[in-house]
Amino acid sequence: FDEQDVIFHGKIEFIRALVTYEATNGAGLKKAFHAAVDDYLKTCKQHSIEPETPFKGSLNARLDSDLHRRVAIAATQHHISINKYIAEQLDRVVDE
Repeated sequence: FDEQDVIFHGKIEFIRALVTYEATNGAGLKKAFHAAVDDYLKTCKQHSIEPETPFKGSLNARLDSDLHRRVAIAATQHHISINKYIAEQLDRVVDE
């Protein structure tokens, strides 16, 4: 909310494209959000660009070599891949 201009504004998060919207009230903000998404999708189609999705299920994490080794050992001990081990550990921690 911008008090000086008395405007609510928003931005679609977790995509590289800058998609913003604004309005003077909640109902208008919701309408502006939908219009911004529709405009983004239309622009993507016009330029033959695949619209971005916020989360694709792929994550690249940089680990120091010692942590990488310990994770690999733990995954091996559990008879699962490193990716599956990391996903299970993150799921457990995030849900705490």
